[in-house]
Amino acid sequence: MIHLFLLLFVTAVFIWSMIKPVGRYLTWALEVSPAVVGLIIVIATYNKFRLTTLSYTIIAILAILMFVGGHYTYSKVPLFNWIKDVFNLKRNHYDRFGHLLKGLFAIVIREILLRKTQITKGPWLFAIITSISLAIASLYEIIEWLVSKITKGGKAAKDFLGTQGDIWDTQWDMSFALVGSILALLILSKLHNRLLKKELLKD
Repeated sequence: MIHLFLLLFVTAVFIWSMIKPVGRYLTWALEVSPAVVGLIIVIATYNKFRLTTLSYTIIAILAILMFVGGHYTYSKVPLFNWIKDVFNLKRNHYDRFGHLLKGLFAIVIREILLRKTQITKGPWLFAIITSISLAIASLYEIIEWLVSKITKGGKAAKDFLGTQGDIWDTQWDMSFALVGSILALLILSKLHNRLLKKELLKD
């Protein structure tokens, strides 16, 4: 029931996201496509490889994060524009916040590794997960760069990149994703272990 609620809620946000997005539809498509592909994979494998509710909740949060970013573009999300004005910041930090939250995906990676490989809990598991998380963050930045090159730096590409004039934006994004991954593992691993035992025993 919880899984169905998550799917319905994410679907509702997706529909809202595609209605008159702030940027161009090309920008919207670029922003939401990773989440859409991820959701299709999760739905297709649901019966064969069911994850814990924690992992599905994280996937839902990350999908919503991308759908909101796709609707407004990451540099124009209203709440973070308000934060920018109130605290006199130089940029809209939704992008940075998003990369930090994307570190939560480390728990999903952790679950796949524990259930599908011979890797056991311990320092090596921690190191491998953070390495994979950083690799994914780096791959995303490479994709952003390729899109910019292919579209020759058009408006859609600039909105997709969302650097807001920061030449170190790529490094900041990867760093926040790495920090988010480490925090997720430190904070959520014990809960994840309990859920792995509890929920997988039901199956």
